[in-house]
Amino acid sequence: MKVAYAPNEIDARERTVAIGVFDGVHLGHRAVIERALAGPVPTVLTFDPHPRAFFGHRVPILSSLERRLELLAEVGVEETLVVSFDGAVAGLTPEEFAATYLTAIGARTVIAGADFRFGHRRSGDLDTLRTLGFDVATVPLVPGISSSRIRELVAEGDVRGTAPLLGRAFEVEGVVVSGDARGGTLGFPTANLRSAPDAAIPLHGIYAGSARGTRAAISIGVNPHYGGKELRLEAFLLDFEGDLYGQRLVVELWDRLRDEAVFDSEAALIAQIAEDVAATRAATRPV
Repeated sequence: MKVAYAPNEIDARERTVAIGVFDGVHLGHRAVIERALAGPVPTVLTFDPHPRAFFGHRVPILSSLERRLELLAEVGVEETLVVSFDGAVAGLTPEEFAATYLTAIGARTVIAGADFRFGHRRSGDLDTLRTLGFDVATVPLVPGISSSRIRELVAEGDVRGTAPLLGRAFEVEGVVVSGDARGGTLGFPTANLRSAPDAAIPLHGIYAGSARGTRAAISIGVNPHYGGKELRLEAFLLDFEGDLYGQRLVVELWDRLRDEAVFDSEAALIAQIAEDVAATRAATRPV
């Protein structure tokens, strides 16, 4: 998939454009995107950062831009235009936005969800695009599926509950960095992830999941047994040997196994981790 960050990086030719933030690329988003796949040169126009975050709202992000682009490529999108949402873009009238980002790339048909709004103060909608001469297809919202609902489930730790909405397992991701190296001394070496500050982080606890094609037991929280205060994302990849430092790691979360805890001894902690590993081996992928 070709990725462009300015309209002049894409050839102006007749194309079908699905437009939206598409954070998480959930099944509601896919309904919009799949409609575009039926047209010529299926293209996505997306925004980064999230427009609501630009205006000061707290928006836990379900998928980084890098992961969003990977997911879009997986469903068959040929080209994606990433619009950097800043003050200049926020100030464009609907007509100016359409001319700059749709007409300029040859958009003929525009596909969006029924609630799509654009332009200064969200003053444009799909009817606006029709009056500007575009063929417009409205995709109804999928009942019960929204990024907001997925964020709620993530905050509750119900990662299995997110899967039917996403069409896949919920993920956390980050770059592997050095940590306290306690896992190795306990016999369970972990990859410590540095996640983005705006990433959606599940309720603290221990999770079963996978990474790099192998099962993983994941700790998300502050390591209260050691008096920790900072958020840590640590993944113990079962049956894996190798150096992951400096690499990006995408970790699927399948089930929440338990809360974080303080143990009476190191031996009790090690015994519990062994139980977590056993539970991880028995866990099933949600989709």
